[in-house]
Amino acid sequence: MIRVLLADDQSLVRAGFRALLDAQPDIEVAGEASDGEEAVRKVRELRPDIVLMDIRMPLLDGLAATRRITGDTDLSEVRVVMLTTFELDEYVFEAIRSGASGFLVKDTEPEELLRAVRAVVDGDALLSPGVTRRLIAEFAARSKEPAAEGALAELTEREREVMALVGIGLSNEEIARRLVVSPLTAKTHVSRTMVKLGARDRAQLVVLAYESGLVRPGWLG
Repeated sequence: MIRVLLADDQSLVRAGFRALLDAQPDIEVAGEASDGEEAVRKVRELRPDIVLMDIRMPLLDGLAATRRITGDTDLSEVRVVMLTTFELDEYVFEAIRSGASGFLVKDTEPEELLRAVRAVVDGDALLSPGVTRRLIAEFAARSKEPAAEGALAELTEREREVMALVGIGLSNEEIARRLVVSPLTAKTHVSRTMVKLGARDRAQLVVLAYESGLVRPGWLG
């Protein structure tokens, strides 16, 4: 059973998400929070698998709450998916850098929300359909100057190649087609790369791809 915590200051939004999620045989809503402080407290108390976290909330915003959660080693198994009203919310970029596993716009289709919850539990990063490449391009434009590539020293040439493809927004299936390997082989390379670099998920792998200079703005085409 996938346990979800809903963190949003609008009770109507929480009620809508709860009705959808609780109707699934493999998902349950473990709790709700109406502000960031309550969200952090309930994550520590309930240990959900996923937090659906609104970015704008009182007392402590979703970004600060996410930092507290992802920065707590006792909560390393908890994944955070940010909820936003706009596809390219200015805070989304910092949220991904802070450890969020992705984000969804609030008006996403119900099927996509369910797919998102299940995908994040499986270890995948999640970005709303059609947004991934624009988000990465925007992140690249805002990112700092590339650091030295020393952090990538442990990677094989193939792992660097795979990381670069993740960095430009390709899925495992797309990477497999590009490299003429099976999707399982592509997934294995991605997983090994994340382990070597200590990345929580694909979203952080994207950040590292840019910050190391392995991928640079303008590569999206």
